[in-house]
Amino acid sequence: QVELVESGGRLVQAGGSLRLSCGASGRSLSTYAMAWFRQAPGKEREFVAAIAWHETTTYYAADVKGRFTISKDNAKYMIYLEMNSLKPEDTAVYYCAFSSWYLGVTPEYDYWGRGTQVTVSS
Repeated sequence: QVELVESGGRLVQAGGSLRLSCGASGRSLSTYAMAWFRQAPGKEREFVAAIAWHETTTYYAADVKGRFTISKDNAKYMIYLEMNSLKPEDTAVYYCAFSSWYLGVTPEYDYWGRGTQVTVSS
């Protein structure tokens, strides 16, 4: 069982920046990859970014590439999402995800956090 806890979400003005954090505990499974997804009101959950745990591979959704950066701290079992040039359409609940076997852009991840709310005002 793996528990994921996200933090860092808040209200921010358009053009601003935020840094989200996610910590993993109860790691009885080996970590293969972790990721960020988001879900806006009335919309399906969508992929944001993913990172391999034991190498440097990263993936980004097209609409965040160049603005968001995913990073990790292997020693602390943490991942981060640095978000710059935020837009109102980035408003969503952001979820952290963990997988012991998968790295990709679809929600095939084993475990999910409860999410942190990011609201971007215009």
